[in-house]
Amino acid sequence: MLANLLKTALGRLRFVAFLEGTSLLILLGIAMPLKYWAGYPQAVRFVGMAHGVLFILYLVLLIQVVFEYSWGWKKFFFGLFASIIPFGTFYADAKIFKEPNQNSM
Repeated sequence: MLANLLKTALGRLRFVAFLEGTSLLILLGIAMPLKYWAGYPQAVRFVGMAHGVLFILYLVLLIQVVFEYSWGWKKFFFGLFASIIPFGTFYADAKIFKEPNQNSM
């Protein structure tokens, strides 16, 4: 199933959106408390770097999908906004990151 998902630009976006959303939750829910409450700043360094790379990859794939699927500005900004709030990419996946015949937006 993962191999089929990664064949299209939209499938790659959905996969990276899941990873990016998960990394944001790990950063906010685990690494930040470890830094400030347990005095372990290395957690933020490593998780933050991974999240940063995934965030940039997410943005690149979002732009690719916007052009390839002729999405409007509304979907682009919704996807952009979803990437900066916790659980946002999961919500975006359920609402707009579906195959073109399944979109309702």
